[in-house]
Amino acid sequence: MKPNSLGAAASLFALTSFGSPAAMAQNAPTLQEITVTGNPLGATEMIAPATGLAGTNLLLRSQSTLGETLNGLPGVSSTYFGPNASRPVIRGLDGDRIRVLQNSGASIDASALSFDHAVPMDPISVDRVEVLRGPGALLYGGSAVGGVVNVLDHRIPREALFDAAGGVSGRANASAASGNREGAAALSLESGNQRFALHADVFSRDTGDVRVPRLLACEQGGGMTLRRRICNSASDTRGGALGGSVFFDHGYLGASVARFESDYGTVAEDEVTIGMRSTRYALEGEKRNLGGLITAVKGQFSHTNYRHTEFEAGAPGTLFANQGNDYRFEARHRQWGALEGVWGLQGETTRFSADGAEAFAPFSRTRQDALFAYEELGTRWGKLSFGARVESVRVKSLGNPDPTVTRFTPGERDFTPASYSMGSLVNLAPTWQLTGNLAVTQRAPKDYELFANGLHIATAAFETGDANLKKERSASLDIGAAWKSGPHKLTVNAYASRFRNYIALTRTANSFGADGEPNPVDADADGVADGSGEDIFAEFAYRGVRARFAGLEASGVVRLQGPGGWQASAGYSLDWEWRADVVRATNRDTGEPLPRIAPLRLGATLVWTQGPWSVRGGVDYAAAQNRVPSGDRATGDHALFNLAATWRMQAGVRDATLLWFAKLDNLTNQLAYSATSILTSTAFPKAPLPGRSLKVGVQANF
Repeated sequence: MKPNSLGAAASLFALTSFGSPAAMAQNAPTLQEITVTGNPLGATEMIAPATGLAGTNLLLRSQSTLGETLNGLPGVSSTYFGPNASRPVIRGLDGDRIRVLQNSGASIDASALSFDHAVPMDPISVDRVEVLRGPGALLYGGSAVGGVVNVLDHRIPREALFDAAGGVSGRANASAASGNREGAAALSLESGNQRFALHADVFSRDTGDVRVPRLLACEQGGGMTLRRRICNSASDTRGGALGGSVFFDHGYLGASVARFESDYGTVAEDEVTIGMRSTRYALEGEKRNLGGLITAVKGQFSHTNYRHTEFEAGAPGTLFANQGNDYRFEARHRQWGALEGVWGLQGETTRFSADGAEAFAPFSRTRQDALFAYEELGTRWGKLSFGARVESVRVKSLGNPDPTVTRFTPGERDFTPASYSMGSLVNLAPTWQLTGNLAVTQRAPKDYELFANGLHIATAAFETGDANLKKERSASLDIGAAWKSGPHKLTVNAYASRFRNYIALTRTANSFGADGEPNPVDADADGVADGSGEDIFAEFAYRGVRARFAGLEASGVVRLQGPGGWQASAGYSLDWEWRADVVRATNRDTGEPLPRIAPLRLGATLVWTQGPWSVRGGVDYAAAQNRVPSGDRATGDHALFNLAATWRMQAGVRDATLLWFAKLDNLTNQLAYSATSILTSTAFPKAPLPGRSLKVGVQANF
């Protein structure tokens, strides 16, 4: 990064980091919006650290993938396999340690299996995204040991939207962006009365190859060209849903069906594309104000049919499929003194298959069922929480139906993970809160961690599972402090996690040819086997190691001018928003850093608001990441500047509004690479972060 960029970033962050003594002295009640995720009792005060995105904040942050939409929130980065496939990374943990949910139910797909597999949902079609940082395994299973991302929508309406006379409401989005020649649109409609509600939505997003600040070599039609775009990064995504609910006294029952389709380039290989299709059926209901021991019950069920085909130069290749069911049942018991809580059942069954030349994992079947309980005890100074969860997990390898594929061995493993937690919230003063969370978590190995045995092109490795892996065990501690005084806010969280059997994909001394030949001879060290002429790939094996994660997250808002600010001003407000996070992750068996960990990150935004107008300008700075294991590539530091403006107006129809917006990302066209992307090491320099891009659009609410 250029020195003047570092100076500007440091100056902007410094301005956000200090509040005036007068502002600190103000008193105001602590207010937090109600968060669904990790909050089964609907409390207004959360013990676990959580962040929600909705409304204008979600609109301005929205990208084509869930990971990039959330990237930059405190403690959250992304796997960034180019612009089309990106899962969230929370506190250095990714893959199957982060639970991605749809309306608190499972999102059954193949996104955790490989970095080039996208999550089958588009942020343009959702209403709210919530991120629970830290162990969420108590309520959502061992795959939530790192955190939970819950995508919420109104496809199943949960409360009446209109009175007996009925009505219609909706939202429409349309936008265009220059950096990837994107055109996107979405429409959501809801209708009904006090006894029923109907929902329908459609969305579409079409993008070209993403513009970047440097020339990249692209293979096309058997030749090579140089372009200032990420090769093979175009995409075409569309989908929609129908849903509805009937309402009765103190409850509802609803159902929905949703379809998601996406055709996108994988960027690691210039002529490989993925055609993804997912259909999800969901049923949900709740009954409140029951008499007796149980005062409310809530249940949900979903069935998902997911598949994607990998095409090579247009020819169908490997077919991945995952079909499964998910159920969840919660019962809230009546309050006993100051104690209230929820008991529940949750389960999931999946049937996975990978059929083709690049199938590195066998056909498999997984079943998981669990009992959980969560209790909160109110006190004069705050509250205490307690919880426990016990699971039964069965993972079965079915081999491969192709008789010529003999490298996959049928087998079966049973596990009984157990997780426990306790937390506390202390109100020190009207403006201060302290929180603490302690969790002991166990996670059963996934099917590919147990039974993988083949070449994985996306990671440029020959991956080998271990059928004898034990449960992954961890102990985590999180301590937080929050302060709120009028418009001023401050939140700080420090955390540490120790794993006794962290299942890591680690390099061995072995290698394999693309045809599966073990340790092929390569006398001239050109990466090609002397006998077969096949490319040679290093072996990476799933092994249990001791690991340690520790980090710090902080964010805040300082009102510089306006009501409650340092200086009073009529008609407008001026706020500084700031954020910072850092995480260190170490393989305690070898002393080496764990791979793909985000560096120190600092961010700041100046927000001016007057009437219907709002203007935002900020910077996100990422320090150099030199703590990488041997074989991985270090990344330099960078600062990405951005601008955004919005204008809200009445649309001429009663209660209808238009929100016009424009945003300019990577204002200085900075060349940067992501430290959390595997492509930075395996396919450098094919996938830098996007260059300068202007996006304009409008959102209508009526």
